[in-house]
Amino acid sequence: MNYGLCNLSIVPLRAIASDASEMVSQVLYGESFKVLEIRKKWSRIRLSFDNYEGWIDNKQYLIISEEDYNKLEKSTKNLSTNLVDILTTSENNLLSICLGSTVNSAAYLGHHYEGNIVHGIQPKSEIIETAHLYLNSPYLWGGKTPFGIDCSGFTQMVYKLNGHKLLRDASQQATQGDSLSFIEESEPGDLAFFDNEEGNITHVGIIMEDNYIIHAHGQVRVDRLDHSGIFNYQMRKHTHKLRVIKRII
Repeated sequence: MNYGLCNLSIVPLRAIASDASEMVSQVLYGESFKVLEIRKKWSRIRLSFDNYEGWIDNKQYLIISEEDYNKLEKSTKNLSTNLVDILTTSENNLLSICLGSTVNSAAYLGHHYEGNIVHGIQPKSEIIETAHLYLNSPYLWGGKTPFGIDCSGFTQMVYKLNGHKLLRDASQQATQGDSLSFIEESEPGDLAFFDNEEGNITHVGIIMEDNYIIHAHGQVRVDRLDHSGIFNYQMRKHTHKLRVIKRII
């Protein structure tokens, strides 16, 4: 088994070993992973945080030892809390990183970081405040940053910054936590899931106070939530059909 560490800002994680392949997720600075297969140009990896698998370019990560991988995994996860931050490399070059990057890996990489951090479990009341950091971020399939994010990447990163683990895709996240029977039972920070005509869960958002929801649809935005689903006030119609509400924390 080989092990790897992301030493760049944002690396695309692809469905198959090709630059033209669908981007299913992203690997952010400081994330560690297991390397399941190495080809001439591509490696298939499994992220340590959520066990999500995909292919990344061999030039876009650093191979590390099993010992170092285990040390990094056991260390306190310090996450950057500014939308964009700058660290200094060992060659005194600047490297930009995004909100939610794992900066406790910086010392191992010989990088210097002085920005703000968060670590450990935060109060549930912080979930909505964190979610607002991504407000107006454009929708990007597979994205996990303020410069492009999808619905489940948004919920995963917001929870991650508050010390909680969510799986990567909306359908996977819907298997976590406890179901609530009514919207009235929900509280800010709970998750609402939505399905398509085939009954497959394809969307997720974070419930706010007073029957509002923040979610990634075109951009990270705030809309109304009712028993039917999400009502987009600009389009003056429901855009997503409510399937289930889950309490994760």
